[in-house]
Amino acid sequence: MPNKSPGHGHDTRYVRLQKNYCFACGKNNPEGMRLKFTYDEERDCFVCRFRLGKRYTGPPGHAHGGIIATILDEAMGKVNKLRHVVALTSQITVDYLKPVPLNKPLRVESREVRVRGREHINMAEILNPKGEVLASGRGLFIAIDPQKMFAKFVDR
Repeated sequence: MPNKSPGHGHDTRYVRLQKNYCFACGKNNPEGMRLKFTYDEERDCFVCRFRLGKRYTGPPGHAHGGIIATILDEAMGKVNKLRHVVALTSQITVDYLKPVPLNKPLRVESREVRVRGREHINMAEILNPKGEVLASGRGLFIAIDPQKMFAKFVDR
């Protein structure tokens, strides 16, 4: 099992995609969310501060549940970088605790729960400025060999 160490973004030492078109964090996706995560070493978690605009509307004035799940999934996925692995989402569960407002400052935080072989279990929470948890998620990620799975997409 790889040792845990600080990590950032989508880069790993194993694979570098030509451009990052990820809907949630890709800087090359003009239609994406362009979420930017940082690693808080002191708190041992990834953090992203963001606001959701009108295009992410679900219920009036609030975010669509699929967007909430996307943000939690992306945040949990970042945690795998600490182990220098590429791991894909196998399962996620989302608890929608309170409506997530549009056009307000929000943050998402994510942490590792457990690693067993190729299975990585992570958790994330979306919080408002008061620190209230609006939504939380738990995910199972399976470590893969990116050279095998994404060979035709890897920049050589």
